[in-house]
Amino acid sequence: MAKLLCVNGLTVQLPTAAGWVKPVNEVSLQIAAGESLGLVGESGSGKTMLSLALMGLLPVGARVSGEVWLREKENHNAQGRSSQRHAEGENLVGLGEEEFRSVRGREIAMIFQEPMTSLNPVMRIGAQIAEAILAHEPKMEREKLHHRLLSAMEHAAMPEPVERAQQFPHQLSGGLRQRAMIAMALAQWPKLLIADEPTTALDVTVQKQILDLLDRLRRELQLALLFITHDLAVVAKVADRVAVMYAGRIVEEGPARKVLTAPRHPYTQGLLAASPTLEKRKLTPIPGMVPRLTDLPPGCAFAPRCSLWRAECDQAVPELRTAGPDHLARCVLI
Repeated sequence: MAKLLCVNGLTVQLPTAAGWVKPVNEVSLQIAAGESLGLVGESGSGKTMLSLALMGLLPVGARVSGEVWLREKENHNAQGRSSQRHAEGENLVGLGEEEFRSVRGREIAMIFQEPMTSLNPVMRIGAQIAEAILAHEPKMEREKLHHRLLSAMEHAAMPEPVERAQQFPHQLSGGLRQRAMIAMALAQWPKLLIADEPTTALDVTVQKQILDLLDRLRRELQLALLFITHDLAVVAKVADRVAVMYAGRIVEEGPARKVLTAPRHPYTQGLLAASPTLEKRKLTPIPGMVPRLTDLPPGCAFAPRCSLWRAECDQAVPELRTAGPDHLARCVLI
């Protein structure tokens, strides 16, 4: 299956009072069209910073290295010939803001965790979705624009889209606000959709509706979906593959069923042991905390919290090793 997104050795460095830190450290991953990759990890593991790097929304002063190859939709010039750059894809690392603006929203879109902090409280929902469309097509006729924004709202399963378009964010429920964010993300029909914990603030019933909606959109529109969460139950529902992130690095990656039923990295095993299930009577928390990025151990970042620690763990950062078919883990025990 052809890959839509190929990330190779992506590293993000941020300046701090204690020196430069790497919240994203040599991350490599791939997502195909119509595929869902679940990105899992505790708070502070680097998941959101990775998504911001893919969107070109990093803080001022950030340094980025590595490669992010995106195979874009084929563009055509005035003579009807396809653009070579867009047909073959391009490396997003190093793009300027103007160049990234043509990619952001049109090729890659993102649903943020809390819609009330992302939506403009003094603009009607329809106007905000229209703004996302006009950012790339400023000369679109009013009638066509109205049709496009209603179409996006319908794809996001918003009931009574004409009425909802005239409402303000505070007049909508949490689930409807998240659907409005999905409609904005779909306004330009992107190929890659990043969902950063989109169900965290929702109750269980609405959470299931949003997850079902994203899964349906992925299949119907052949979207590549990067789903970021700390909830393993959510990952089991929406992801084809799972990548587990810890202290800025991918520590395990593989098919969702294999990673969630037979994890090979001690950190993934710890996450599963600490996750509640109907059968489990007692939860086993992972001891300690995620290390500060300014004070990482010399070897495996998880070593200070690992019950399977051995001296070899402190010698060097382990490489990703083959743990089975299409299954990788960054552990010396494999």
